[in-house]
Amino acid sequence: MSASAAIVVTGTGMVTPAGAGVDETWKAVRDARTLTGPASRPADRPERHCLSVPVFGSDVLPGRGTAHLDPFMRYALVAVDEAIAESGLDPGTWDGRRVGVVVGCGLGGVGTMTAAQTRLDERGADTVSPYLHPRSLMNMAAGTLAIRHHITGPSHTVVAACASGAVAIGVARDLIRAGTCDTVVACGTDAGVVPVVAAGFAAMGALSDSFAADASRPFAADRSGFVLSEGAAAVVLEREDAARRRGAPGLGRILGYGFTTDAHHPVQPHPDGAGAEAALRRALEDAGLAPGDVDHVNAHGTSTPHNDRMEARLITRLFPHGPSVTANKGVLGHSLGAAGAVEAVLTLRTLTTGVVPPTAHTPAVDPELEGLDLVLGSERHQQPRVAVSNSLGFGGVNCALVMGV
Repeated sequence: MSASAAIVVTGTGMVTPAGAGVDETWKAVRDARTLTGPASRPADRPERHCLSVPVFGSDVLPGRGTAHLDPFMRYALVAVDEAIAESGLDPGTWDGRRVGVVVGCGLGGVGTMTAAQTRLDERGADTVSPYLHPRSLMNMAAGTLAIRHHITGPSHTVVAACASGAVAIGVARDLIRAGTCDTVVACGTDAGVVPVVAAGFAAMGALSDSFAADASRPFAADRSGFVLSEGAAAVVLEREDAARRRGAPGLGRILGYGFTTDAHHPVQPHPDGAGAEAALRRALEDAGLAPGDVDHVNAHGTSTPHNDRMEARLITRLFPHGPSVTANKGVLGHSLGAAGAVEAVLTLRTLTTGVVPPTAHTPAVDPELEGLDLVLGSERHQQPRVAVSNSLGFGGVNCALVMGV
């Protein structure tokens, strides 16, 4: 198909610490809600403040054997079930050979693997489950989704740290553009609220030094690090002409995709944002748009000093006309490989509703970052036509998605 042909989103799904379903998370970010409540896996909750997905059962995720999967797989299943249902597609009747699945993930089944290591150390090798690898390998979310929904086309797993979910959407878009698939399900998922993961981030100074529930403060002067989180989000992508023929809902278009690498430092972003700017420019060029066409930016906004400084300066430099900016991690924390997909789905909601959620827990923008039109306090009503969602990650990865109505 033509590289300029429109790719539309016809279904979305999500599970986050705000609950299961896109509507629950959308309400939480619109209200700038402070999420508290019990951890989904109390024994795994580290001492540092983290945000976990609430416990759910077969009413949310039916199906034999699903209760025993690693959470990163369970979250992906919940998000994709919702996205496919909203799309109106029927996996029982579609041509699975023309359907693909792309999952972005940063960690895989780290909780399952660490629990198995503990069991091995305490009780011996004979007690390790034969299901260990099927429940923990990085590609098993994609494989399980394919089995559940009769998808026999390409099955990819994207590992791009905290940009994984956004890159998955870009790769899914490209599979349709290339003519390989007619429909692709893209999902970002991670379940990193596990002691060793939290301890590692804390040791490197990436986690907030605040134990308060409002510790995630993107672009605030007193930001000190991110709040570890988890969850999943998914989209169903189709060619616009095919979606229109079957009367599918149009939830927005994926107009452009850019993916670059800093080649600068293992964990710190390039200080002048060169790689992130290149990704943004590539995504805009891919969309056939100029920086001045962008009405809204959903920032990566981790609440870490280095990332927020670089990203804010990049936004004000590349978009001097001052598009509205929001950062969803103020409410949701940082869900690692899921974050880019979560924020892409929320950006689509902004485009279709005309509502820009506020950045929670940030009373004012850091004075060093002047010029950033960060939405604060309460939601803002506007009618954006074009929006950008930024996602960055360890290894110097930078992903930008350009979306439109």
